[in-house]
Amino acid sequence: MSIAPSMRRSKAFNLANLLTYGRLVAVPAVVGLLFWPEDHWSRWAALAIFALAAITDYLDGYVARAYAQQSSLGRMLDPIADKLLVAACLLMLVADKTIQGWALWAAIVILCREILVSGLREFLAELKVSVPVSRVAKWKTTLQLLAVGFLIAGPAGETVLPGTVLIGTILLWASAILTIYTGWDYLKTGIHHMIDEG
Repeated sequence: MSIAPSMRRSKAFNLANLLTYGRLVAVPAVVGLLFWPEDHWSRWAALAIFALAAITDYLDGYVARAYAQQSSLGRMLDPIADKLLVAACLLMLVADKTIQGWALWAAIVILCREILVSGLREFLAELKVSVPVSRVAKWKTTLQLLAVGFLIAGPAGETVLPGTVLIGTILLWASAILTIYTGWDYLKTGIHHMIDEG
């Protein structure tokens, strides 16, 4: 009996990947709680789950490196989990009007960039071109998670920290600016290889 399938299973269920799976499970949980945006307890519960999910974004990478648990599955799922979590929360926050007015453009920029980069990554992967995650991209993700966290707290957060929504909106704009900057890096690489292929 081949040991290859069991090895693949063990990699699929290592600690680093389990943390990533947890982030994926957090998406419907946070979204479900945000269906009651006027209920402060729902917002606090959504924020607690979101914060735990955001922490796993750092932990899964650390665990994978520290305990040699890197895997192709983990490399694929990690950015997908991040994007699903942020995108789903942004949609819910727009729906409940926590994000409104000009701030909608920041959310649109972030969502459009993620779709663009996902397409470019797929294209570059076919060409066997790897684009490493830059330090600025990591800052972008951190700002996005902080912004969404403040905005999830929203009106509930205002009772504890006046200006919670304003802080979240400012962070959202800051992350949108970094989103454009990092997206341009991917776009330049993609255009370069498209011209070469053409």
